[in-house]
Amino acid sequence: MPDDALLLVDTAPFICHFQNDARYGRRFAGLFEQAAAGRLRIALTTVTLVEVLTGPYGHGRDALGKQLESALCEFDVHPLSVSIGVEAARLQARYRLRLPDAIQLATALEIGAWGLVTHDRDFSAVQDVRILM
Repeated sequence: MPDDALLLVDTAPFICHFQNDARYGRRFAGLFEQAAAGRLRIALTTVTLVEVLTGPYGHGRDALGKQLESALCEFDVHPLSVSIGVEAARLQARYRLRLPDAIQLATALEIGAWGLVTHDRDFSAVQDVRILM
């Protein structure tokens, strides 16, 4: 991976990281360490923002939700745009992805991400961008 590579990170790696998940947290720890050291850049979609925050807010843990919101907003957050929506529709039809996954992939393409980091096997057929698991 080139220095200063831009990676779009899907929801699961963030959840594993924030929860210090014993099983999968290690898999993604290096990613966040490299970003903290300035060796790569992390981007996320507003879909990821929503998915990560739904857990704490759904359990009445508003303070944790605010903490996670602050942590997520330290990365490049990319909102859904018309061009991303149109591309997501095309990709959803082509790869039979769920809508959130199609939005992730379309955003990765829109921002010129070097790769998309995920824990989701639904991306296994994708050829448009590097899928890093």
